[in-house]
Amino acid sequence: MNGLLTVALLIAAVSGGCATDPMSSGNGSRPAAQRGDGDFAAARDRMVREQLQARDIRDEKVLAAMRKVPRHRFVPADLIPEAHGDGPLPIGGGQTISQPYIVAYMTQALALRGSERVLEIGTGSGYQAAVLAEVASEVFTMEIVPELAAGAKAILDQLGYRNIRFRTGDGYKGWPEAAPFDAVIVTAAPDHVPQPLVDQLKPGGRMIIPVGGGAEQELLLIEKTASGTTRRSTIPVRFVPMTGEAGRSRPQ
Repeated sequence: MNGLLTVALLIAAVSGGCATDPMSSGNGSRPAAQRGDGDFAAARDRMVREQLQARDIRDEKVLAAMRKVPRHRFVPADLIPEAHGDGPLPIGGGQTISQPYIVAYMTQALALRGSERVLEIGTGSGYQAAVLAEVASEVFTMEIVPELAAGAKAILDQLGYRNIRFRTGDGYKGWPEAAPFDAVIVTAAPDHVPQPLVDQLKPGGRMIIPVGGGAEQELLLIEKTASGTTRRSTIPVRFVPMTGEAGRSRPQ
């Protein structure tokens, strides 16, 4: 992909949550069997093949997670026929579940191998948390909108995830008592990188975050080293703005 086509295909919005199929996950969690999930297996396979593998998603753990997590569980009932399409979908309250490619891209960027503890800012529907839970050891997810937080937790609990911890509240300052984290993923866009989230990364850790105050942002990959941090712009994206303290705080 290149040029304007690339930008058009990579537009995203805030990530939501999803759940898993009735098989044990690679990290040891064992989601409960859910009737009907298998009916969408072919759609998930096609989604992975045509939207992810046909582009630049190569991480086998990420591909396996995207095949397994039943994305249709985290979209409104009237949008289930569109659940595996190549774009974001509304989930209510002005929020969306991200395009499958963006979920896979951001997860792959974290370079997870299975033992990591990951902080997610912006639970949304819960889909991104489920994908992370398939790849990492433990996921800590925060959501500022109580209704979204409750809905995502209910679905993820129903589907049997036991390696996800939930918190309702402003994610700007992260989850300090659970820090440090091997990775941080942010699914709403502040106009700057919140320093508390950087501080909660372990040395060697990675953070993927959309940054920008306008309609479109850049997706930054931040890596923490013993001597500081490095930042690299990856792709253009479009996420909902990060609310709460993100709108009031500015970097010093």
